Amino acid sequence: MDAITITQERVDRWIKEHGVRYFNELTNMAQLTEEVGEVARIIARRYGEQSEKPSDKEIDLGEELADVLFVVLCLANQTGVDLQAAFDRKLEHKSSRDHDRHHNNPKLKS
Repeated sequence: MDAITITQERVDRWIKEHGVRYFNELTNMAQLTEEVGEVARIIARRYGEQSEKPSDKEIDLGEELADVLFVVLCLANQTGVDLQAAFDRKLEHKSSRDHDRHHNNPKLKS
């Protein structure tokens, strides 16, 4: 069994054991937007030009990215998406479409 499939199943078990039920799709979409915003704030302040507040320095980027992933997995589960299969198809598509594109991009040359 693939990693994403296992993770989708783990999220589903967690929802059933601890979360009562999934939030509806619109609520989860709003929550995803909120979580992505938190990641954007960290990236902007830690790696961008905005100054980072002392309280921001304590925030774990990995945990915030995991929040995004959790909500994405919830949305996949409740809409019947096999995220592993979708990811595999997407990676294959990007590999065939972009194989030479990035190598030939002068902006990416060191």
